[in-house]
Amino acid sequence: MASNEGFLTEGQREMLKFAPPNEDVLSSSPKSPILKSPGAAAKSTSVLLTEHLVKAPGGGKASTAGIAGRHVRRTHSGKHIRVKKDGAGGKGTWGRWLDTDGESQIDKNDPNYDSGEEPYELVGTAVSDPLDDYKKSVASIIEEYFSTGDVEVATSDLRELGSTEYHPYFIKRLVSMSMDRHDKEKEMASVLLSALYADVINPTQISRGFFMLVESADDLAVDIPDTVDILALFIARAVVDDILPPAFIARARKMLPESSKGIQVLQTAEKSYLSAPHHAELVERRWGGSTHFTVEEVKKRITDLLREYVESGDTAEACRCVRKLEVSFFYHEVVKRALVLAMEMQSAEPLILKLLKEAAEEGLISSSQMVKGFSRMAESIDDLSLDIPSAKTSFQSIVPRAISEGWLDASSLKASGEDGPANGPDDEKMKQYKKQIVNIIHEYFLSDDIPELIRSLEDLGAPEYNPIFLKKLITLAMDRKNKEKEMASVLLSALHIEIFSTEDIVNGFVMLLESAEDTALDILDASNELALFVARAVIDDILAPLNLEEITNRLPPNCSSGAETVCMAQSLLSARHAGERILRCWGGGTGWAVEDAKDKIQKLLEEFESGGVISEACQCIRDMGMPFFNHEVVKKALVMAMEKKNDRMLDLLQACFSEGLITINQMTKGFGRINDGLEDLALDIPNAKDKFTFYLEHAKERGCLLPSFGLPDPS
Repeated sequence: MASNEGFLTEGQREMLKFAPPNEDVLSSSPKSPILKSPGAAAKSTSVLLTEHLVKAPGGGKASTAGIAGRHVRRTHSGKHIRVKKDGAGGKGTWGRWLDTDGESQIDKNDPNYDSGEEPYELVGTAVSDPLDDYKKSVASIIEEYFSTGDVEVATSDLRELGSTEYHPYFIKRLVSMSMDRHDKEKEMASVLLSALYADVINPTQISRGFFMLVESADDLAVDIPDTVDILALFIARAVVDDILPPAFIARARKMLPESSKGIQVLQTAEKSYLSAPHHAELVERRWGGSTHFTVEEVKKRITDLLREYVESGDTAEACRCVRKLEVSFFYHEVVKRALVLAMEMQSAEPLILKLLKEAAEEGLISSSQMVKGFSRMAESIDDLSLDIPSAKTSFQSIVPRAISEGWLDASSLKASGEDGPANGPDDEKMKQYKKQIVNIIHEYFLSDDIPELIRSLEDLGAPEYNPIFLKKLITLAMDRKNKEKEMASVLLSALHIEIFSTEDIVNGFVMLLESAEDTALDILDASNELALFVARAVIDDILAPLNLEEITNRLPPNCSSGAETVCMAQSLLSARHAGERILRCWGGGTGWAVEDAKDKIQKLLEEFESGGVISEACQCIRDMGMPFFNHEVVKKALVMAMEKKNDRMLDLLQACFSEGLITINQMTKGFGRINDGLEDLALDIPNAKDKFTFYLEHAKERGCLLPSFGLPDPS
């Protein structure tokens, strides 16, 4: 049997040895038969090409010398190419298995599409910055404050916002926002800063906020050309208002570069404003003090525009004038005065009602302000009837008409005459008492005669109504200028010595704070004014600090405004240099701290004791400018007379009394303070009681003391 080898030539056998493991290579040649032998196929798949057996086209050696056969691949064109390790392939190859580089794309229309195969995309989210949130919140608070002018609401909103560590940014934002507005907003910003001082924002944060403003003066000047002058005025105003220490300018100057506008701001504040004569008054009035309108001024403007409207009949112009007042929180006064004018001039009633209706429909006068105006009119209709007999009838006809036309809310309106007439003799007596004390207080504001006022009160013979007198005194003073407020505080000090007990004072302040919300309807800044009166009473030794807690506890639970006023007073008292700020809050005194005043009194008495002249000592007391604090002169003079055993002090006190320099009230208060502390004084001065008895009799003989002041208890 012939061997199988006879079917192939020698050349074919050689080619078979070197063929790749793919039979298509052989079948591509027309001269080569298709090999179907399993043995041949198996043999072909086991063959590995080596470099020295591969022949290049054209008979030369292959260019893949030194490369293992499995890294060399022949293309259809006959070229040999080098492939990557692990079969990744090169140009013209498919690459290795599971290779996802480059051109592979996920088709969402593929039935086997899986969204989980999509590549992950990192989405950035903004991280909330507490400071940015704070800045946005305070911007809205400031905008609302500029619109309403309500200091209490702005203070409450800032307190509720929290984030006290960011308060310097509030100061910077408040001032910078007002700098680009009218003088009214600048004045409002200064007023708000004074209200926030110590109570909400501590002094350190105030200083830090102003330094941030000075530091950013160059940036602010880009948008606000007169930045230097405005910022300098803000700093000067803060110094005048005692919320920024004068030393702030020197400290800030050390931390700023000489070439910055901040240095110019500090120099302008110091040289142009704070060094000028009467600088305090000039600075306070620079922006017109538009938020410091007295109630009389606002009421006069309202009366004038209403009378002008009645003459012209131009409703649109009248509404424009009302809007120009920019006291939307006080428009209830417009309503009340319009109603009074309608009752005084019956012919003007149709025009007045037309104005009120149009103002309500335009939203110029809000529903709450309209109701307040009508309610106030209802409460005072009995007194008005004394001057206008037909007032009650007119008012009772106006109310139903306003309700029927839809510009007065009947559900919120307190019906007129709801309280009815006075019931019983006690109510009638109180009503007469109130009328009489109003005349007495008005006369005191004109004459400044404390002894005459005390005699008038004693003639009334109604000590049980002393708290009512206190309430009426402070209420009337709040509706006037600083002079009357100062006079009211001095009068309270005198009354406390002579005819008012501490219980009367406490009861009077309780009544006053209970009606704080009603008082605020007539007085623009009632809460702050009341807080100052309470704090001043403590400074003047009329109230003890513990009495403030008693007053708070006696207020009804729903009297939140009264409790807040007491808290404000406590904050004022706890602030640094509280005595100085409170004593001069209405222009009284010289602005000294109480300790400084006491020290000055001590020095002038020592100087007099060492051989001084009475007239010179009297002049020094007069130069102090603190007549309401002269009881301290009396006290220190008596103590020094006991210690030095030098009765010359009595001659000085007699001279001061004869000249009217020390009033009988201040003299009595000084003796009373010695009497109260006599036991403690006797520990240092053994014969203090005997000496004081002698001084007391000496003063009474010369009429220096009130007859009601008695001798100390011999026990």
